[in-house]
Amino acid sequence: MAKLNVRGIDTHVEIWNEEASQTLVALHGFTGSTETWRNLASALPQVRIVAIDLIGHGQTAVPEHFSRFSMQEQLSDLEEVFHQLQLEKFTLLGYSMGGRIALSYAISYPTRVEKLILESASPGLRTSEERMERCERDHALAEKIAANGVESFVNAWEKIALFDSQKRLPTSIRQAIRTERLTQSEHGLVGSLQGIGTGKQPSNWSYLTQMDLSVVLITGALDGKFCQIAIEMKALLKNAHHVTVNDAGHAIHVENPAEFATIVMENLT
Repeated sequence: MAKLNVRGIDTHVEIWNEEASQTLVALHGFTGSTETWRNLASALPQVRIVAIDLIGHGQTAVPEHFSRFSMQEQLSDLEEVFHQLQLEKFTLLGYSMGGRIALSYAISYPTRVEKLILESASPGLRTSEERMERCERDHALAEKIAANGVESFVNAWEKIALFDSQKRLPTSIRQAIRTERLTQSEHGLVGSLQGIGTGKQPSNWSYLTQMDLSVVLITGALDGKFCQIAIEMKALLKNAHHVTVNDAGHAIHVENPAEFATIVMENLT
């Protein structure tokens, strides 16, 4: 565990299996934290896993202004984290929101990333109309969080259709996910939605054809929306592999952790 001062923000980083020779940097999704990757680190003792609490999440300090949450700011933060940790090349894994950030980082710093693994991730929204509509929805959600608090938000968030398949999980696992979500701060989640929500980030679709590095796209068969996004991404990428995990939804690392760990291990360089 480390606390780094990253461009004025105290940033929480968790490192597992420090003596391992291979390095995997892992970025969590919205409402997540480094805790997201603890089970993966246990399953892959031969891999050094570096997990970062992204801005607005976990134990990383929450900036005052929403502009500090923007994609460009977060990419600069990541580059500074890697510089401080003396990470020159690594495999980069991102889930959902973390996948959007991971893809954006790989586009901005292509020489840093050996391989990119994206779990249930997208390159953002294609059109300005889609982005504007999403910004309005995220703004409304942010206002609800600010008005009603984190617990009220989590109660509603865990019931959205995207997470339907998680209702079959054992109570202990569902409780662990809920606990991770409840540890977030209102201002952190509001800032994340307003600063780096899917509507706020620049679209990366046009960059996909220019990417040379190897990209692994992992989706759950029960998550039709992100399976389709992965199919469309694969068609544009030069060097991509799409893995669909049967009987899993959006969060494969939670719903089938053993298969997820196997896929990650098989695709490490």
